[in-house]
Amino acid sequence: MTVDRMLRMIAGLFVVGSVLLGMYVHVYFLYFAIFVGLNLFQSAFTNWCPMMTILRKAGFSEN
Repeated sequence: MTVDRMLRMIAGLFVVGSVLLGMYVHVYFLYFAIFVGLNLFQSAFTNWCPMMTILRKAGFSEN
């Protein structure tokens, strides 16, 4: 898998997971969903995301 596809998969998993945790465990987990969304928003402008750096170091390809 490429870095972009892994990034979208992980971000989706984090958002769904944090919303479910916010619904069933504690409402403060929704702040994590907001954090992920804001991080995705800023990465659209800067083309940099901390998870992309981690995935590159883990050996995932760019293409």
